[in-house]
Amino acid sequence: MHSVPRHSLPELPLLLASASPRRRELLERVGLPLVVLAVDVDETPLPAEPAAAYVERVTLAKLAAAGQAASARGIGHAACLVADTTVVVDGAILGKPADASEGAAMIRAIAGRAHEVSTRFAIALAGQAGVAHAQTVTTRVHVRALDEDFIARYVATGEGRDKAGGYAIQGLFSSAIPRIEGSYTNVVGLPVSEVVEALEALAVLARFPLVEAAR
Repeated sequence: MHSVPRHSLPELPLLLASASPRRRELLERVGLPLVVLAVDVDETPLPAEPAAAYVERVTLAKLAAAGQAASARGIGHAACLVADTTVVVDGAILGKPADASEGAAMIRAIAGRAHEVSTRFAIALAGQAGVAHAQTVTTRVHVRALDEDFIARYVATGEGRDKAGGYAIQGLFSSAIPRIEGSYTNVVGLPVSEVVEALEALAVLARFPLVEAAR
């Protein structure tokens, strides 16, 4: 039996500047050595701000905050990765619900139709100024018609309380999603394939995947 795959980075791990346990788990599943640092930035959309502009602005703010925090704490890393995931319905941004009432309203807004989930991620190389790579990945998510009883019961589980759009595709709400168009991990919180491809292109990853010898 093989151990979890690990991949070769240039001496130092990837700095994931995110408080999301889902992003951490997605990257650990493909064997990336990580150091995690949560950063706190204002994620409030500006008045009439388009979704594309919003995720770009927030991602840049996270990258700047991560750089400052990593430098202040002396955290060694090969590259820094930040991301922001946004649910969009008819051009409107659905963030994390403030309470059960808002969570139910979000589920009503996406029920019986399709919506888009966009994740913007950015990478900065250690010791280099500026953004080395930035990309937005969008997935179209189809939700079946839902009645009020389902919505109330789902919101009561608390599953979507800390998630954009008020739901988790990897959890109970998967029963309400008949299909998606695009990256599944993007909806969870990070488009893993695109992130790995970017790290390879930047020569941050080497010999991917590298499986350790069987123990």
